[in-house]
Amino acid sequence: MKAKVNGTELYYELHGKEGAPWLIFSHSLACTVRMWDPQIAAFKDRYRILAYDMRGHGQSAAPTGPYTLEMLADDVLALMKELRIQRARYVGLSIGGMIGQHLALKDPGRFERMVLADTGHTQTPETLKQWEERIRIAQAQGMKPLVAGTMERWFTPSFRETPQAKKIAELIANTPVAGYVGCGQAIMKLNTTARLKEIKLAVLAITGEADAAAAGTRYIGEHIPGAKFVNIAQAAHIANLEQAEKFNQALRDFL
Repeated sequence: MKAKVNGTELYYELHGKEGAPWLIFSHSLACTVRMWDPQIAAFKDRYRILAYDMRGHGQSAAPTGPYTLEMLADDVLALMKELRIQRARYVGLSIGGMIGQHLALKDPGRFERMVLADTGHTQTPETLKQWEERIRIAQAQGMKPLVAGTMERWFTPSFRETPQAKKIAELIANTPVAGYVGCGQAIMKLNTTARLKEIKLAVLAITGEADAAAAGTRYIGEHIPGAKFVNIAQAAHIANLEQAEKFNQALRDFL
């Protein structure tokens, strides 16, 4: 299904029983709702699930950027308004977790609990240079040259050759350049460090231990008051796929 919200068209899916508590899934950069298939299958019996393709991704529109994290958070709030969702639990991974932080700061009353997975709270001079290079490659050559390096960062070596990982490689390659660049520019402006202490929601910060962003996720877990931190062994950035059962169990225990 599609909805025109916040000046753009977003694709979304609804799963589970009407009337059940709402659970929203927000995917990583260069992915789609399909990243969450293991979680949709595991949680649709007890929740009403909203999974959506972020602006610039999948079946959603890909307007020219730059985008901002505030804009991407407003997309979620506008979609919630369109679907008459008063309150929800939220699970966001990578940029989805960055969006989650902005939602928690902007409109905390709309969320009961929040999972911030494999994500960060700021950028360093080194990571900014990496983003500049990735954006330059995408604009000059398209997405395919970025697939191999992204897969190396996202999955441990033993998982990269699995059918699940190869599906993610296809999603990366098919991501609209405008969406990748727009969201990449939003990520480059991430800086919630000083405001984490203002987040009053119940938060689970969860990461794959081999993720390059693991230290940032741990920091979030340590600096949001009352937050819980979970470290998943034998997983990198897309921990919800690489160790789906461990990830799902952590969600069950928290949600």
